[in-house]
Parts: sequence; C-alpha cells; structure tokens
Amino acid sequence: MRARMRRRSRVIGRSRGRGRRSCRRLCGPAADSRSGGRPPARAPGLRRVQPNSVVGPAAVCQCGGVVASGGHRLCWVDLPAVVRRGVGELLGAAVTHAWSQAGGFSPGSADRVRTAKGGRAFVKAVSAEQNPDTPAMHRAEARICAQLPEGLPVPRLLGVLEVDCWVVLVQEDVDGRPPCLPWQGDDLHTVLGALTTLAATPCPVVDVPDAGAALDHDLRGADRLAADGSNVESLDTLCALSERARHVLARDGARTLVHTDLRADNILITERGAVFVDWPWACAGPVWLDTLLLLIEVERHGGHDVDALLSSLPTTGGIDPADLTAVLAGFVGYFLDAARRPSPPGLPRLRRFQREQGEALLGWVQHRISRSDHRTVGRR
Repeated sequence: MRARMRRRSRVIGRSRGRGRRSCRRLCGPAADSRSGGRPPARAPGLRRVQPNSVVGPAAVCQCGGVVASGGHRLCWVDLPAVVRRGVGELLGAAVTHAWSQAGGFSPGSADRVRTAKGGRAFVKAVSAEQNPDTPAMHRAEARICAQLPEGLPVPRLLGVLEVDCWVVLVQEDVDGRPPCLPWQGDDLHTVLGALTTLAATPCPVVDVPDAGAALDHDLRGADRLAADGSNVESLDTLCALSERARHVLARDGARTLVHTDLRADNILITERGAVFVDWPWACAGPVWLDTLLLLIEVERHGGHDVDALLSSLPTTGGIDPADLTAVLAGFVGYFLDAARRPSPPGLPRLRRFQREQGEALLGWVQHRISRSDHRTVGRR
C-alpha cells in the first residue's frame, strides 16, 4: 500500500514570474547558489538529465556538473514526485523546466524553475536525510523572509511547502549574477552600497536574537581551542580579543537586521544593485557587522586595501579599529575551532573551507595588530 504523505503549504503573495528585485548566484565558493540571469534554452556547461523524468508535462531538468563547495547537491529530478507536484500547485502551474544549481554549503536541492504558464521561481528543498540541521535552517529563513518589507535587497518569498520530511522554500527568481572572485571594484562598490542601505533600516523582524547572543558561542572558539591545548599561533591574543568582541557586540546593540553569513555565493549583482540571499542566520545587530564580515572574503582573495575601506566606509569608518580587530579575531577562533570537528552529514568539504578561512583571517588579524598599539588592542 502506498504510504500517505502529509502536506502543508503556505503561500506568501502571488507568483509573478520574474521578480521585481534581484536574486541569486554562482561564481566562486558557493553556499546555496543560483547562477545569474535568465535560464538559457540550454545552459552553458550543463548537461541534460533524464528529459522526461520529472512529473509534469514535458518536464526537463538540466543538472550542473560543478561540485558543490560543501558537498553534492540534489537535482530537481532527485526530489520526490509529491514535492515537485506541490511546487507546481503553489506556483499555479506544473513545473516544466528546472535548472539545478551546483555549489553551496547545503546538500539539498537548489533549482531555478519555469512552469507551464511561464512563471519562474527559485526552489530549494531538503530533508533530514541529507542533513538533520538543514530543514530547521530552511524554516528559519522562511520565517525571516516572510517578515521583510518591500524595498530591501532580499528575494521575495512566494511560499513554503512541507511534504512529509521535506521542507521547501519557493522564492522569486531574480535576474542577476554573483560577484566574481577575486572581487572586482565595481561589484564591491555595488555590494557595499547595498549594505549601507540595509544598515540604515531598523530591524523589521520580530523574535530574532541579537547578534551578541546569536554569536556568543561562535566567539568562544578560541577559548575552546585553548582549553583543549591546541597549537594555534597567537592563541592567547585571540582569546583576549574574543572576549573584547563579545563585549563590543553586546555594547553596540541590535540596531538593524544583519545577515552574518555574507560571501560572494550569498549575493547577486543585478541591474538595480545587489541582492542578499540565504538568511537563516539573520539576527539584529550593529550596522557595521555585515560589512566587516563581507570584507573577510574580500581580503582573502586580495586586490583591495580592506583596512582603508574599513576606515572610510559609512558603516565602519566611525568604529574603533581595535573593536573591529577584536571581532575579526573572534571569528578566527570560530573557524579554526569548527574546522577540527567531524564533517556534518552531506557536507564533506565544509571543514576544509573553514580551516582555510580561519588561517587566512588569522594573517589579517596579525597584520592589523602589528600596525596598532599592542598594549591597547586587547582592552575594552
């Protein structure tokens, strides 16, 4: 006898095909990526997979051959038929074409879809079978995005679908491209401008944690390394600076909505500016936090004077440089502590990324300390 599947769906707004704002990405280490622009008739570098395997009239799936940064993604054709049908019902017409996006730190699916009526959307789906934590992340992102007002550089949430153990987010498919790595000047200028706009908006989401509470555990990574006797360069300094970082976040308060996970793979460049995607870790925090965290990746890939940027940008220019150094040092501890843990299910490459990120960030922190007064950089 066929097992019954319980379905629960929630529609937010109405699908309008291509969204009014801008959307997703791929060009460098991805995190849940959508390649930019309108899906081509046959996307370059993609191969056609099982043309008639998707439930729906004349459905076609094109699945990328690029290996994800964190693991291997599901393609549209891998999703249960009831999930694919549910997406079509939510969009008002069956999905006839899907372009599966490779890349990202999620083992779930990430697909740009087109329906029989020409509607478009971006769909990502996951179950606990791929990773036990990711369904909760999808639910958190849906709750946050559902509360965001028009005008913010964020993709519009069209609806949420839960089918048995699957959690599915359906968002607008927005024409755009990811910033290329290394970061180019024009892209960086566009993104920093969008962050300035976002920072000026009071947090519109209720019941999100403040950054101090949300990041407290992460910013104790250096303490955990020290407690385990880890051989990490400048570890005593990292511990002192991490303590200061926790104080800084608590002091500067929950002023605006912050993403806390911005990298090129979570950004799209569009004709109207930059759009920020993948919001499960959002919280209320200081206006300078997202700019600082974005510049970690910019500095790692080179080509820009990130210290000069921190001194001149409207979101960070008025902040004590020692406070910014302290927060960067706190994230060194987070990355290096996380990197020594076992790989999460479905994400075999995540720990390598975290180790490389932590080692590169450590070099930047040491450089900033060398240019400052060693006697004061660790004080509050």
